[in-house]
Amino acid sequence: MSVDKNINILIVDDYKTMLRIIRNLLKQLGFNNVDEATDGGEALERIANKQYGLIISDWNMEPMTGIELLRKIRAANNNTPFIMVTAENKTENVLAAREAGVNNYIVKPFNADTLKQKMMAVLGSF
Repeated sequence: MSVDKNINILIVDDYKTMLRIIRNLLKQLGFNNVDEATDGGEALERIANKQYGLIISDWNMEPMTGIELLRKIRAANNNTPFIMVTAENKTENVLAAREAGVNNYIVKPFNADTLKQKMMAVLGSF
């Protein structure tokens, strides 16, 4: 069974340009139900009020980092697929994200093909 491209996706990044880039990449892949949050607190509010099929979050944000956001989501027994986006390619960061319950990890810069591969690994083919 292929992925429903009408799923709700939340993208979280404190850099507006990155939000626009990810939204455009998702649109290229056929996903149009995309909400944005500019920090972890706003993301948690959105998650409390809406069901998401995927969360894509930057790691380096203020005041709540992406890893802190992920930990709070998992602590609430929310198993929504979560993809972490970061410029950091350090092994310890990847391991910390895995331990926190991340489903996949993307290192910037990336393109639509990379995003599609990471999403397919988490959601299934589309």
